[in-house]
Amino acid sequence: MTMMDVRGVKVWPGMLDAAAQDALVVALREVVRRAPLVTPVTPRGQEMSVRMTAAGRLGWISDRRGYRYAPQHPSGVDWPPIPDAVLDLWRALVGGARDPDCCLVNWYGPGARMGLHQDRDEGDFSWPVLSISLGDAALFRIGGTERPAPTSSVWLHSGDVVLMGGAARLCFHGIDRVRHGSSRLLPQGGRINLTCRVVAEVTS
Repeated sequence: MTMMDVRGVKVWPGMLDAAAQDALVVALREVVRRAPLVTPVTPRGQEMSVRMTAAGRLGWISDRRGYRYAPQHPSGVDWPPIPDAVLDLWRALVGGARDPDCCLVNWYGPGARMGLHQDRDEGDFSWPVLSISLGDAALFRIGGTERPAPTSSVWLHSGDVVLMGGAARLCFHGIDRVRHGSSRLLPQGGRINLTCRVVAEVTS
């Protein structure tokens, strides 16, 4: 399978075929049933445009207290387990020495985007971040490890897989826009993005 390198970030277009995507959506419906999507707010009280939940030992949350990992959903329930298909993909691309602690589930509806940011709440940057795209296509922007660095953009489509590791582990990245209606995977439309991360410790 062809792999693209974009500023050190590895991208595998179409790694998940249609059947694998359908099966993963079914598994994610169970995750969302047990830990419903929420609209997080930033520490300044601004609502994010994406809706989120998580699976695994820990989940990433954001509220007026700040950005952090927590062992429970904001409702107080434990996070559901990470779907086996996601763990299988992690083990195939990263290895089996350690499974991710968190699989963050982001849902992008109409108008949702994600500004340039670094994933740096994990405390251990020796492990990569694995990302899976499902549903509508999204314009993924990738920069350097310093915010003023030049950026490059690539369209991510349903079934694409991204790995940010090594020197690219702390690159700035974001989603500029989503091409709504470009995929028929999700009956309600939109985009799901999964990001798997190893977390050194709970930061709350």
